[in-house]
Amino acid sequence: MHCCRLYLVVGLGATALTVGIIEGIAEATAAIVKVFSGALSDRIGRRKELAAIGYGLAAVTKPIFPLAPSIGWLVAARFIDRVGKGIRGAPRDALVADIAPADLRGAAFGLRQSLDTAGAFIGPLLAIGLMWLFADDFAAVFWVAVIPAFAALALILLLVHEPARPAGLRQVRNPLARPELARLGGIYWWVVAVAALFTLARFSEAFLILRAEGAGLALMFVPLVLVVLNVAYALSAYPAGALSDRMNRIGMLIVGLLFLVAADLTLAFGPGLWSILAGIVLWGLHLGLTQGILAALIADSAPPELRGTAFGMFNLVTGAALLAASVIAGVLWDAFGARWTFVAGASFAVLTIAGLIPLHGRLSTRSKKRGDRGGGAGTDAARQ
Repeated sequence: MHCCRLYLVVGLGATALTVGIIEGIAEATAAIVKVFSGALSDRIGRRKELAAIGYGLAAVTKPIFPLAPSIGWLVAARFIDRVGKGIRGAPRDALVADIAPADLRGAAFGLRQSLDTAGAFIGPLLAIGLMWLFADDFAAVFWVAVIPAFAALALILLLVHEPARPAGLRQVRNPLARPELARLGGIYWWVVAVAALFTLARFSEAFLILRAEGAGLALMFVPLVLVVLNVAYALSAYPAGALSDRMNRIGMLIVGLLFLVAADLTLAFGPGLWSILAGIVLWGLHLGLTQGILAALIADSAPPELRGTAFGMFNLVTGAALLAASVIAGVLWDAFGARWTFVAGASFAVLTIAGLIPLHGRLSTRSKKRGDRGGGAGTDAARQ
């Protein structure tokens, strides 16, 4: 979608404010839809169909981009694309938790995160190459993007097989009712609260780009900031997830937060461009060491019949926290400069570590292994 934003500005003459409004509305819509799609997957007891609908909506919008004659068409396509993201997000994550054995759940979420992040840097690199190949023809690049979108839809329809609902699993009539949300359990809500605090520490990556520019990085090399970040993220997510299956996930998460503290302090006090690059690598490593593990923790702590709702609420809360984090970072940046923005991020990370300590040991790998593939151990953990 980086190419979409560029096309809005360069191809259709949209202002930065217009792009900001479009992106804000789109992402907020996705976060809200995730709650309802996750809850619906719990109510009907199936997740694959909803995930497929989400990927399908994303696929059918792709041809609109090269054909759009105005900003209005692009806004509509972008909105539908984000609705599709919202529909597939929570059911897809719950489906990963349903399919993966409990003792491989961290590896499963780590692999998903690695592959997703690989696309985040391979896609823009391909877009750069295609823009050169097609002589800056946006429409031609968008037509090429149609291929992987429909390939993803075909993969989930043809190759993903949803497991049968475990016998005796409770049917949930209204997952968003207060009694059902209470059944998610105190540990789940503690994990969500800690995740929200953690998200305040990891504001938008746009601030990493600003920091690199301020340190003297040439404008033509600015996109490499996100490439370096996502390479570190993709390479570390799967090993971190697999390792979390063999040790306490909370301990792994604390290690990831220490990487974030190191990244923030390096970015705050680093003397030159190479120090900033090191800070960006550390930032990518912290993402790899935390994001898949957080998803695994949600799956571990929520009852299996409410996993879709659990992921939906988690995404809604952390999405709101990310918006707040970026606003706070922007205010600090304008008022006190880059250094204190990153110092504040490190402070939030330390507070998150303090919030994780009470959970240490309560969601151990051994307790998760007591359950079956359907996630019975997650239910046990949620009732502790």
